[in-house]
Formats: sequence, C-alpha cells, structure tokens
Amino acid sequence: MTKQVQLLASYWSIAGGAWPHTDHEYSVFNFRDRVAAAARAGFTGFGIWHADLDHTLQTQSLRDMRRILDDYGMTHVELEFLLDWWFQDGDRKAACDERKRLLFDAAAAFGAHHVKVGDFVNTPCPMPQLIDSFAGLCAEATDRGTRILFELMPFANINTLAGALELVSGANARNGGICIDLWHVVKLGIPYADVARIPARFLGSIELNDGMLKSPLSLHEETVNHRQLCGEGEFDVRGFVATMLAAGYPGPWGIEVLNAKMREWPLEQLTQRVAATTRAQFPT
Repeated sequence: MTKQVQLLASYWSIAGGAWPHTDHEYSVFNFRDRVAAAARAGFTGFGIWHADLDHTLQTQSLRDMRRILDDYGMTHVELEFLLDWWFQDGDRKAACDERKRLLFDAAAAFGAHHVKVGDFVNTPCPMPQLIDSFAGLCAEATDRGTRILFELMPFANINTLAGALELVSGANARNGGICIDLWHVVKLGIPYADVARIPARFLGSIELNDGMLKSPLSLHEETVNHRQLCGEGEFDVRGFVATMLAAGYPGPWGIEVLNAKMREWPLEQLTQRVAATTRAQFPT
C-alpha cells in the first residue's frame, strides 16, 4: 500500500530557514531545488506559502513555477494561507483581497488542489457572516478551478469540529471543505472516530505530524517550533492513518512539521526524513 500513498510536502516541513509569523516566512532554498528534492524523496504534491510565493515571483513567473511543478511530477499543489476573508471593509479586507488575488492567480496557473483559509487569532465573527463569506470565496475559486479548505485549529474563530462542519455545510459549495491537521486534532482533543465521520465531500485534505501529548510550552510556541516527525512523538499517528484509510480518505496526505531545529537542516535531509518517517505510518 505504501507505494500508492500520495504524499504532499507541506510548505513548512521543507521550507528551511523560514520562520512563521515573521518577515522571513520565505525559504532560503530556491523553488526548483525544493521541488526537485521533494520529487527525489517520492512526493507527488507540493505546498506553497503566500510569502514564499511572493518572494519566488520576484525572479520567476507563474508559468515558470508551473513548468517546474510539472517537470517533477507534482500532481497536487497546495496554496496557503488566506486570513480575514470574512471582513466586509477596512484595512484587513484590503490586505485580504490583495493576498487572495495572489493565491487565486497561482491556483489557476498551477491547477491547485486547494487553497487553505482560516484564522490565527480567534477573531470574533458571527457564524452567518462566516458562512456567507466562505460561500463567496468558494464561488470565486470555482472560476480558478480549485477548492477552498478551512483549516480547523485552536487559534481560529471556529475551533470545534462541529463549528467547521456548520461552516462548510452552511456554505454548501461543491468546492468547499475542511483541512484536518492531526496536530490540531490532538490538541483539541477530537476523537479520531469523529474525524472519520466527516462527510467525504467535505474532507478535502489531511496533514500528519507528531508531538507530545502534554508540554510546558505555550500552545503557540509548541505549534510553530516543536512539532515532530511522524513516529517520533507521542501521537498515535498510525492509528489515525488506519482510521482515515478505513473511512475511505484517498489522499493526498500532507506532512506539516514546524520545527525550529529542522529549519537548519540541509534540503535533502529534510525531504528524505519527512517522507520516510511518514511512509512508515502506513500499512505495507
């Protein structure tokens, strides 16, 4: 079965030198080198963060980037991250609109599998407004041939599985769904069986990683700097994979490991270790 698993190299796992929530969120490795290394490690999907996309476009075009992705067999492209998409006016809406254009143009150029959206700071917003705004995003994305996936996390204005399902079912868009990250599932205490019951039409993406069940660190610090490779922490990664395979999830499987020490690793070490430790979680 492992040969059939479609793995997606999520941006933060192999970015190298990129630090979340700073002005240096772009990778120190150039785009072609990252895609090539991911392909050598067996990845068939590739993740791109908005800041790195903007940085790469200073020297390459979207057409150039698409050619590289195609040359190395990246059939699933993930783009992230869109914030403040529910605002109806003001500076935050203006900033969101600018980033949305960047991500949606790239989605159309790359034939992206999905664009991830969400919230990092528990911004209050009534659910009806969130549903209407999410439905609007999905409608816009339809013309770009991509899906819009809301990432459930403790930091978001929707931080329960029930809330995420209310969002996507309320929007009722054919290209709208949820991104499930194992890290957030564990930290929110969501039973794996509940994740397995997400209707297939809404389960758009799964991300794997590992970590400690309890930590003296703040949740934010632990999340952005201390995640671990699959099988090297205390999460039941194999149990989660088995549960979601039994539920019929077809992939792709992203691997999102934000780890400060790994940001200093050479590119080849990053891609090979991320891929190998993840494949080990799947039945042979």
